[in-house]
Amino acid sequence: MVLSGSFPQADVAIPEVSIIVPARNEEASLGDCLQSLLAQTGVRYEIIVVDDGSTDRTRAIAESCSGVRVISSGLLPEGWTGKNNAVVAGAAMARGDWLLFTDADTVHLPGSLARALAEAKEYGVDMLSYSPEQIAVTFWEMAVLSVVFAELARKYPPRRVSDPASPIAAANGQYILIRRQAYEAVGGHRAIAGSLLEDVALAHAVKRSGRKIRFRYGADAVRTRMYRNWAQLREGWTKNLALLFPQSQGRALMLVAWWLCAWLTVPLLVAAVALFLRVRKANFSLGTTLLSTAFGPPLFAYLLLRSQREHARGRVSWKGREYRSAQADQAQAAIHKARQVLKTGS
Repeated sequence: MVLSGSFPQADVAIPEVSIIVPARNEEASLGDCLQSLLAQTGVRYEIIVVDDGSTDRTRAIAESCSGVRVISSGLLPEGWTGKNNAVVAGAAMARGDWLLFTDADTVHLPGSLARALAEAKEYGVDMLSYSPEQIAVTFWEMAVLSVVFAELARKYPPRRVSDPASPIAAANGQYILIRRQAYEAVGGHRAIAGSLLEDVALAHAVKRSGRKIRFRYGADAVRTRMYRNWAQLREGWTKNLALLFPQSQGRALMLVAWWLCAWLTVPLLVAAVALFLRVRKANFSLGTTLLSTAFGPPLFAYLLLRSQREHARGRVSWKGREYRSAQADQAQAAIHKARQVLKTGS
């Protein structure tokens, strides 16, 4: 079914954008996501929800939304992540010249799809990615997320990511709008099937191909609440942080030292103000930034070091599945190479 706004048109109409939503046990958020997508206007689009083996009401919620096509991701191939398998299944069914990969925990502002498409065309890019406004409700979310996203902004500055002359590439998998021709030319998610950090890997592939990407904070287009409790937050960032920040130990120790210094020198305000300004880069509210400055750095350091430890062990868990870490594959390759060298030398 093709949509222009929330009104279905004839099946022969070709959508300009195919919206692909991978969903695994997303009953808490999928309904709001789909309603915000169905309310988009100003561009022809189709919505494809890919049920990734959900065991809750995810599929029923998707099927209850008129104008949404629901498919199954199928069996998970060996070495693939569930999300990559799901979005590949969705892309195979898509008909649009542009593909929007967006997560089930996002809510899209009215008119944002048409504006995003116009922005991509205006800047002449093949890939546009927004970092959504992050909604933080619980203490853990407010304490940690500001620090995480402030560090991400320092590691992957949007201005340099968007600069074709810079080797830095990044994207946020919660919102990736990509020209279909470019997606297929770089192999899409199939080429990065085993990557747990598929958004950054896709951005690197697009940039290496000589195509332009644009990356920015997208509070004017989309918002999200990634995690709803400490257990979800810990599992999610354990999966990602070590991959996002390869030099984990140094960064973790630096932030904890800075945090301790800030607390010890509160009367002088020097370290405390400097830390606040660092965290402020994350675009959260003043209250959340203050809370995160006061409590976030040691929590971030814990999550970062936990992520490094689990990746070093070779396995990470996410949504009921266990994945082999790329670090384990690299270590195995190094051992194999060393054995080959010893065998040749002997």
